[in-house]
Amino acid sequence: MAAYRYPVQVTGDLDEPLSRWLWLVKWLLAIPHLVVLFFLYLAFLVLSVVAFFAILITAHYPRGIFTFNVGVMRWSWRVSFYTYSALGTDRYPPFTLRDVPDYPAHLEIDYPERLSRGLVLVKWWLLAIPHYIVVGLIVSGTSYATSTATGEVTASTPGLSSVLVFFAGVILLFTGRYPQPLFDLVVGLNRWSLRVAGYAALMTDVYPPFRLDQGGREDATTPAAPPPGPPPPPHT
Repeated sequence: MAAYRYPVQVTGDLDEPLSRWLWLVKWLLAIPHLVVLFFLYLAFLVLSVVAFFAILITAHYPRGIFTFNVGVMRWSWRVSFYTYSALGTDRYPPFTLRDVPDYPAHLEIDYPERLSRGLVLVKWWLLAIPHYIVVGLIVSGTSYATSTATGEVTASTPGLSSVLVFFAGVILLFTGRYPQPLFDLVVGLNRWSLRVAGYAALMTDVYPPFRLDQGGREDATTPAAPPPGPPPPPHT
């Protein structure tokens, strides 16, 4: 059965063997990337505003801006895959916006030849709200407040993805193995978040599916879209 291809393609291959302990210091090793990504995302935000007006006027996403913004998301996904969004590899991420074929994490977004002028006004905030709620639970968890004798106390819980990756790190520390089903779930959660990010960044008009496509390779897990029905018979 052929697989349905969503315009935002996110893949990640579990790159074993993995070090039992390296994940404990990846936060430190990733600092150079985080500094660069901070400035890249500032440019990403500015260029996304430019793209917003370009789409509103011309119905086209400027190709150069699109290529740059996809590169920023690709770079970010490689760093996330290396660090605490997946812990899927011990290979240090390359400093480049381009795709690196032999690196285990990849992100591609199909360039849209034409985008809706109307959708650009509402999809990034109104239409995406249901997905923002889901992604918030995946990434940020929940926060709540309780009243005590000394005042109000605010507490929060970590996101589902963070909890699963922490468990993966503990298992890795003691066994030297990353359970494949756990990895597949973690990548699926990241894929959902990145699909929503691509939609919210105006890179596609195709609404993200409410579906958890697990596994490192989407083609292996994503069911095909239903085929179109037969054409109506000609009138006689």
